[in-house]
Amino acid sequence: MNSGLARIAAMVMGVQEVAMVLGRTIHLHGASRFEFLSDIAWVRHEVCHVKQYRQYGMIGFLARYLYQSMRKGYYQNPLEVAARKAEADPGMLEGIEII
Repeated sequence: MNSGLARIAAMVMGVQEVAMVLGRTIHLHGASRFEFLSDIAWVRHEVCHVKQYRQYGMIGFLARYLYQSMRKGYYQNPLEVAARKAEADPGMLEGIEII
C-alpha cells in the first residue's frame, strides 16, 4: 500500500500515486491495492516490468533501467516505452498470478 521505496519514487517523480517494481513485487504509494488492480492498463504496465525483471534478472534490469534513464530520460527509456505499449496488450497478464 504505502511502500517506502515507492514513496521515494513518488517524491523523485513529483507525483502523488506511484507503482514501482522490484523483482517480482509491485510496490505502491498513494494508491490502494484495490485502486491499482482496478486500473487494468496500470496493472499491465507494471506486469511488463515484472516480466522484464524475469528476462534480464535483478542486476541486468536495474543496470539497463538506470543506464537508459540517464541516456534517454524516463519517458524515452526503452523499458518504459515497452511498458506503456503493454498497457493495451490483453495478453500481458497471461501466466501472472496476483496474490
